[in-house]
Amino acid sequence: MMATSRLFGRCGGLLEAAKAFSASFAYSSSSSSSGNGRGLMRVIPVSPQLGKFLGASEASRTDAIKRIWDYIKLHNLQNPANKKEIICDEKLKTIFAGKESVGMLEISKYLSPHFLKSK
Repeated sequence: MMATSRLFGRCGGLLEAAKAFSASFAYSSSSSSSGNGRGLMRVIPVSPQLGKFLGASEASRTDAIKRIWDYIKLHNLQNPANKKEIICDEKLKTIFAGKESVGMLEISKYLSPHFLKSK
């Protein structure tokens, strides 16, 4: 025990500084999520098709993707043989450009035109 305290005794200042930094980082990152948000968390206007699907005229990208995944899982729309493929029903076809099936990684590509640019 004595050898360990001698070994790490000089690092105590560094550990305290690291704890203080991580605490300040956690505080600043949590405060940015409240309010309007930034980047992917920013709430922006959506197209009428996506708005009808989500039930809102504005949404963040992360919220829209989360709600779409909830819908996919609720209606069991993943291909059982290939879980990376989503089989689109009529409601999903309205937001995925009429495609019969969409790959998991293509979802954000097909959603991008539905997020309207602010002027």
